Amino acid sequence: MAKRRKTWVYVPPKLAKPTVPAALQVDVEAKTRELVESVLKPLHVKPPPDDERFNYIVDIGTKWYRSYFYLFATYRSPGPTALSPSFEAKFARLEYTGANHFSLAFMRHTGQWIEVYSDLSVDRCLQAIKDDPFFIP
Repeated sequence: MAKRRKTWVYVPPKLAKPTVPAALQVDVEAKTRELVESVLKPLHVKPPPDDERFNYIVDIGTKWYRSYFYLFATYRSPGPTALSPSFEAKFARLEYTGANHFSLAFMRHTGQWIEVYSDLSVDRCLQAIKDDPFFIP
């Protein structure tokens, strides 16, 4: 069987992601904190179940990582076979795309981020997180 010839291929450099302005970071954190405290926590943070085999949500939080803003749920694992007493699972991601707009994605059960919306304002992203069934922790 003949070997393939190797050829050189031009690969253009990747474009740098835009940096999030500090004022926008503060605005996003404040609006998201209000959504978490008033809507998400009352809906999803419940008292511990009687059956200790199942994980349950104890908190919902947010954090920045580079140009991404994540919403995550903290789960408690009370069972005797638990690997750790608690863990975090991200369920929504806002990616800054520039000009005060974001792309909105959810975490699929396979561990892959699926982008549902693109080029949305902060308020529209938070409304989608509140209303869409994709973003249930």
